[in-house]
Amino acid sequence: MKTYTPKASEIQREWHVVDAEGVILGRLCTEVARILRGKHKPTFAPHLDSGDHVIIINADKVIMSGNKADSKLIYRHSGYPGGIRSETFANLLDRKPADAVRRSVRGMVPKGPLGRQQMTKLKVYAGSEHPHTAQAPKPFEIKR
Repeated sequence: MKTYTPKASEIQREWHVVDAEGVILGRLCTEVARILRGKHKPTFAPHLDSGDHVIIINADKVIMSGNKADSKLIYRHSGYPGGIRSETFANLLDRKPADAVRRSVRGMVPKGPLGRQQMTKLKVYAGSEHPHTAQAPKPFEIKR
C-alpha cells in the first residue's frame, strides 16, 4: 500500500479565531501551533504546510501560571559585542502583548523555511477586534 501525500493544490485552508482571554499561554500556543502545522487534519504531512490560518484576539489578557511572568526572562541581541538585552515576560506582555504571544507560538513550530511559512498564517491582536471578518473565521475553543 502506498502512502498518501497531499499535493499543494489539494490543501483546503480554513480560518479560526481563538479568544485568549483567561487562557494559560502554554496551552494556547500548543493548540495554535497544532492548527498552524495542520496536525488536526487527516491529510497531515510533516514536510508540507497543510495548516490553517489562525487569528488570536485578546492577546493582552493571556495568563501565565505560577510566577513565570516575573521570573521568565526574554533575551534579544543587537548583534554587537555586549549587545544582549533582557526583560521579564510580564514587561514584554505589558509593552507588546501581540509580540509576546507570537514569540511563544514561534518556538513551537518547526525551525527553518517551513516554520517561517507556517508563521505567516498567524495573526495576533491585543484587543477583541480584527480586520479579517471577510474570511468568515470559525471560533476555536481552547480547553481551560
